[in-house]
Amino acid sequence: MTSAPGPSGPYGGDRRHGGDLALAALVRYGVREMLTLSGGHVFPLYDAARKAGVRVVDVRHEQSAVFAAEAVARLRRQPGLAVLTAGPGVTNGVSAIATAASNGAPVVVLAGRAPQYRWGSGSLQEIDHLPLVGAITKRAETVFAVTEITERVRGAVEVALAPHRGPVFLDLPLEIVYGEAPAAGAAGGDRAAAGGAPGVGGAGTAVRDPAPGSARNLAPECDHSEAARAAALLAAAARPVIIAGSDVYAGDAVGCLREAAEALRIPVFANGMGRGALPPGHQLAFNRSRRAALAAADVVAVVGAPLDFRLGFGDFGEARVVHVVDAADRRARHVTPAAAPAGDLRLILTTIAEYHGVREDHADWVARLRTVEDAARAKDAAALAAETDPIRPSRVYGELRRALDRDAVTICDGGDFASYAGRYLDPAVPGCWLDPGPFGCLGTGAGYAIGARLTYPDRQVCVLMGDGAAGFSLMDVETLARHRLPVVIVVGNNGIWGLEKHPMRAMYGYDVAADLQPGLRYDAVVRALGGAGETVERVGEIGPALRRAFDAGVPYLVNVVTDPGDAYPRRSTLA
Repeated sequence: MTSAPGPSGPYGGDRRHGGDLALAALVRYGVREMLTLSGGHVFPLYDAARKAGVRVVDVRHEQSAVFAAEAVARLRRQPGLAVLTAGPGVTNGVSAIATAASNGAPVVVLAGRAPQYRWGSGSLQEIDHLPLVGAITKRAETVFAVTEITERVRGAVEVALAPHRGPVFLDLPLEIVYGEAPAAGAAGGDRAAAGGAPGVGGAGTAVRDPAPGSARNLAPECDHSEAARAAALLAAAARPVIIAGSDVYAGDAVGCLREAAEALRIPVFANGMGRGALPPGHQLAFNRSRRAALAAADVVAVVGAPLDFRLGFGDFGEARVVHVVDAADRRARHVTPAAAPAGDLRLILTTIAEYHGVREDHADWVARLRTVEDAARAKDAAALAAETDPIRPSRVYGELRRALDRDAVTICDGGDFASYAGRYLDPAVPGCWLDPGPFGCLGTGAGYAIGARLTYPDRQVCVLMGDGAAGFSLMDVETLARHRLPVVIVVGNNGIWGLEKHPMRAMYGYDVAADLQPGLRYDAVVRALGGAGETVERVGEIGPALRRAFDAGVPYLVNVVTDPGDAYPRRSTLA
């Protein structure tokens, strides 16, 4: 069912099958890898990848394929490609697709589908995927003609990349992905890549080949009057605060954020991939004084993040709220902000930076928060150096602060143990932080590690994993080993579901379904899968173990047995 490459390259010749057409459209948007788990419904996509030189990375569970594609999409700010076979291949990927949606990641999911000409007859893995994924994607559709593949794929990518970004889903019935069409059927996609085809950004929007690492920003410009209102509020405030979220990085607005903060002298806190937007040591960069800042602030600007449970649902007491978002439908509906500019974050932040109206001198406010910040960090020092038996998680992070390079990619997958990362680690550069986000799905670690290592072959990649989370994805260490993708995994092994055990005991005086095997040898699992590792039970062993891990050149798990009585001091609530 396949045709040989023609004289013009892998996509040349007179006819192409459906896999060729789909992948040709994606390559023009910078797609370099295909994350997948093998299935006969999608063989033509593998054939196309082999001919085009697109790397195929096959995993042990479909959710890891989608998580890896999400990591690629978030780190590179380009489409990440996951290919899933029909039926259970898609259902196995649903939690990961939902995570990509909650994190605003432009993931393209191409799926196989039972043949349309036999639909309803009981073909292998026959199920209509669209009702399952429609609520967790920006677009979900079935392609019913080979000649439509190029334009459907191109259109789906444009939707994924348009703020607010998110995943898209296309499935291809068996006879469509294996079917053939004249090579001219892809010409529309070629013309689009060159510019001039209508896109989601408006008629005549050019579809460009983005440079590696650049952001595809199709946001509408912005409401300048609303941006000016936000600027005036922040400038005139006595105690303003900016909270920068992941969309600041996704929208390529990091530089503009710094300019706005510096122009108006406003303290900045960050979460998600916004971490590192202002490097540690910057006079306006804060982390450990957020509670005090939000309690005293009179204006709080949340930029590129939802007003969800992580931010107290936007309830900052008497403070007026400015909500800066990349698309109008991302404005919070459960609060009434004093200003809510929507659109290109770069333009909004530039408007704030260039404000020349009435402004307060924020020097005393910045100094006040710096005093709180310094006191909190001084208090942290004892926890980071704790000489306890069993090991406190904070001591693990004290050692990680010394072991991690400034541009290391840090991946959080867990409850309490991973939460300590946000408290104690300070990324020095933006776009180096991956966590599950507000959907809170465990099992992201191995997939994110695959995507991070593919994106950054020469950086440290470190997964901070709870022992509960290890049960979801540790088998994909075999994927990392087989594809020669070395990463370091640090497991905080307290033998419990800490995020549930401690609150349940506080509520009921007992706990149920909250215990795991104590001291389990997760490092032995990794060695059996082709990696390496060791178990650490004393604080003096942590640092040397981390050094061996980063020097190993293979997937390496440091299994740190930690104190089950240590509970993360959590303040956010479920609702």
